[in-house]
Amino acid sequence: MAIAPITSRDFPTSPLALRFADPARQVRARAFAAEQASAATEAAGLLARMWRAAADRSARVAALAAVHAHLVDWRYRLAVSMGPPPGGVAFDPERFRTPIREGDTNYDRLGDVGRLREGARWDQATHSYTGGRATPAWEAMLRYGRLAELRFAAEGVRGDTLQNRVLLPDGRRIAGNRLLRGEAARRADAELVARTAARGLDASRLETGGRPVYTATPAPRDSAVLHSAALGLLARPRLTVQDYLSARYLLFQAPQTKKGSDAVTRTFVVAVGAVALPGARPALPEDVDLRCYVLGQPRRRR
Repeated sequence: MAIAPITSRDFPTSPLALRFADPARQVRARAFAAEQASAATEAAGLLARMWRAAADRSARVAALAAVHAHLVDWRYRLAVSMGPPPGGVAFDPERFRTPIREGDTNYDRLGDVGRLREGARWDQATHSYTGGRATPAWEAMLRYGRLAELRFAAEGVRGDTLQNRVLLPDGRRIAGNRLLRGEAARRADAELVARTAARGLDASRLETGGRPVYTATPAPRDSAVLHSAALGLLARPRLTVQDYLSARYLLFQAPQTKKGSDAVTRTFVVAVGAVALPGARPALPEDVDLRCYVLGQPRRRR
């Protein structure tokens, strides 16, 4: 089974990892691509061997699930060895292998996230970070916050919650992620403060000011359906590029762990593409995760 070569060029750095204005520090952050390429190469070899021994499509799905679990463990071990990223929030490696459980939600703040500006200062009066220098991370979140607001308008949502409905290959529609603004976003702020304090961490400088917009993960039971549908698509013996792109979207809609899911998904889809679509694997956009969270499901070509 042919495997396309995988290099660091297959992993454009997410703007969320570029939290520095200093180009030299950005270069160091981009070095993570080499770690991803190494992990993807190993995962692709593992998948190819398992697929050669697979008797049917269900065995191919099981192989994909095993490779995905292998990469979750890789991301956890890497977090342990690398330690906290510069400028990051409270760091706990266990969260890289902690599943998102029923009743739990991962929230990511979009829009003007002041802590992503290099050198920003905490302003207690506004409960936000002010000043500092623009970074690619801050610019990306600002852009996608605006795009989230535009999606509310485009879909005629008058309330504060936009529920993303994801179309599966079998025709079912499953509740994917949600976009939150206004009072719904304020409730997410309050929940994050309470959760952080419950973990024994300092919640006094969590950014709750301004006009927050959040993306919120699906309920775990829905994530499980989305994840399973993605593996089923990828296990097709004659995988098409459109199948691959649809599965990639489903995987980003279905994060499995409290932290690290985006890196795992990026690494997993590149590894699978190297095995299933050698020479035809679509490039990975640098902001693929934000696209999948905010812009909605791409329409399948007829």
